[in-house]
Amino acid sequence: MTISLAPFANNWFFLLKAVWITVVISLSSMLLGFAIGIVVGSLRTYGGKWVDRILGFYVDTMRAIPLLVVLIWIYFAFPLAIGISVNVMTAAIAALGIHLGAYVAETIRAGLTSVRRGQMSAALALGMSRMQAVRTVILPQALIRMLPSLGSLLIFAIKDSAIASVIAVPELLRQTQVVAGKTFRPFELYTGAMLIYFLLCFPVARSVDRLYRRISFLGSS
Repeated sequence: MTISLAPFANNWFFLLKAVWITVVISLSSMLLGFAIGIVVGSLRTYGGKWVDRILGFYVDTMRAIPLLVVLIWIYFAFPLAIGISVNVMTAAIAALGIHLGAYVAETIRAGLTSVRRGQMSAALALGMSRMQAVRTVILPQALIRMLPSLGSLLIFAIKDSAIASVIAVPELLRQTQVVAGKTFRPFELYTGAMLIYFLLCFPVARSVDRLYRRISFLGSS
């Protein structure tokens, strides 16, 4: 088999744009997922029994339904319910973020409950409100403990962006398929796509690991 780099040379700008869209989708879904996860995880831990049950239904639902199904439902079914069309980028970011948020929430909840209860009592004794204590005392310690798990979720967010190709989001996998269909060079193009995903994910994994090694002692209590 002859290896040819011509598909990359002739379509480099097309593919570079696709990489940028992959990065945008990944970062946007991360921000949405982590915002949802922090709020839901905190409320499930400190919001009382009924709040825990209601938000627990969201977490269990998202963990029970495949991401692909959530994505297709938001893009094809949800617009019928609200009477407004949803563009592919919005649908992809919403689906990825909402789905990721459930896993972040459980990680946050596990981290918060791992901090000794005496930390909360001490903060309340100093005159802090419950929310102030969570924000300034409990959550910073918990986030450090959760860093390895949250790092893994960051990587999942990048990799899961490829699923958006099924609704024609012009991200890396989708555009690679387009170029492969035109050039009939699937081996080179899909191998290249694999390498690009690796180059996007590997630095994140190593950076999180290095950061955790440096600050892990701050999470001990």
